Amino acid sequence: MLSFHSVKDYQTLLLNGKATCADAVSFYIQNIKRNGHLNAFLEVFEEDAFTRAEFLDNKRNAGLPVGKLHGVIVGIKDVICYKGHIVSAGSRILENFTSVYNATVVEKLINEDAIIIGRQNCDEFAMGSSNENSAYGTVLNAADNSRVPGGSSGGSAVAVQADLCMVSLGSDTGGSVRQPADFCGVVGLKPSYGRVSRYGLIAYASSFDQVGIFANNIDDAALVLEVISGPDEYDSTVINSDLIPNNPSEREYKIGYFPVTFKHPSLDAEIATKQADFISHLQNSGMQVVSLDFNLLEYIVPAYYILTTAEASSNLSRYDGLKYGASCQEKELEEQVKHTRSTYFGKEVKRRIMLGTFVLSEGYYDAYVAQAQKVRKILCDQVAEVFNQVDTLIFPVSPGTAFKIGDKSNDPVEMFLADIYTVFANLAGIPGISIPLFKHSNGMPFGLQVMASHLNELTLLSVAEKLVETNKSFQ
Repeated sequence: MLSFHSVKDYQTLLLNGKATCADAVSFYIQNIKRNGHLNAFLEVFEEDAFTRAEFLDNKRNAGLPVGKLHGVIVGIKDVICYKGHIVSAGSRILENFTSVYNATVVEKLINEDAIIIGRQNCDEFAMGSSNENSAYGTVLNAADNSRVPGGSSGGSAVAVQADLCMVSLGSDTGGSVRQPADFCGVVGLKPSYGRVSRYGLIAYASSFDQVGIFANNIDDAALVLEVISGPDEYDSTVINSDLIPNNPSEREYKIGYFPVTFKHPSLDAEIATKQADFISHLQNSGMQVVSLDFNLLEYIVPAYYILTTAEASSNLSRYDGLKYGASCQEKELEEQVKHTRSTYFGKEVKRRIMLGTFVLSEGYYDAYVAQAQKVRKILCDQVAEVFNQVDTLIFPVSPGTAFKIGDKSNDPVEMFLADIYTVFANLAGIPGISIPLFKHSNGMPFGLQVMASHLNELTLLSVAEKLVETNKSFQ
């Protein structure tokens, strides 16, 4: 049985001859099969993984240089393209569609000797906060199978939570990495917009989408970020900037928080109390933690959903049954497109496409999209000002812990409001990380969210690590 605490520990075992990549693949394949009821994986690339493991073992044994992710077992969310493998975005409209190219993040994983073990279940086209919207069934939370894992990257979160892979790649448009990480008690990192290429990531809302990382600890997440970040000729939005500055600061970081976020009526009372006590503990421990004013909390969820559904309406117009994917054959072209989209898109995707089409329509664009863009601009200006005063912000991650399956599926507004603390980072394009710190009296995990200024992942990771360490004396 494999036993290690981090990717570096595992790689030490490999280099010392105490384990092999084949051993690791066998271990995780068995775990995936044993936990098939969780529905975290839609497909396991068993043959590919063993072939890859043999290649890497031979490479290492021959004394050849190895990559930064040598032998690391990685799962990828079913919205990330992997050449020669199915990518369905959790939807029937792309059922059995095979990717003809690698996403840039996949290419970078492979170049650094990672082993991709399978594709993971998710809400259809990454639209959802519970993973109940997948066309291939709900993912179950490994800590309590009656509860959701969060969404939309629920399968990716559960795969790390249940030890079905070492790390996972998900996508985060409005919290789809950080919220399920919080529900599952693992680390969830959303990089800055522009830090990681989106080439090969099936689009939901292009100005919000970002590939994110699930891991068991911050060091593993940082290592994967180092590998997948950087410029890409296929994505003009990627910024050519080093992940780690040459001279990282050794000073004490100043942490800010908005009291309104920790006192919001939607926040579970026990979570609010625990987080408030932790903030006091940080201050008593000598850390600089200051309160700041913020008056846009009630505007960010409406602005987010107006803008993302507008972008989704545009992005998903390509799924018409004419070029690729599922198709209903009709004599008339218009009827074929209408029948295909009505048949193969799920309920939540249809809802968001219709909402997006409505706000983009003549007579409504100025009233909705233009106003939402103004809110986004005001928010970005306020964020820039905030980070002139502090190095990081701390937020709750979600109003509550993982809820019961079916509890919110009939109330889309309540489901939308579950994103109240995470969409902030996507609107502003800044990095955020969810770190597991606490346990609720209901037995479920929850933690805190840390955010930093654009492209300042080094500070983000450093502060997150400090919070994890400080929490050891808090418990």
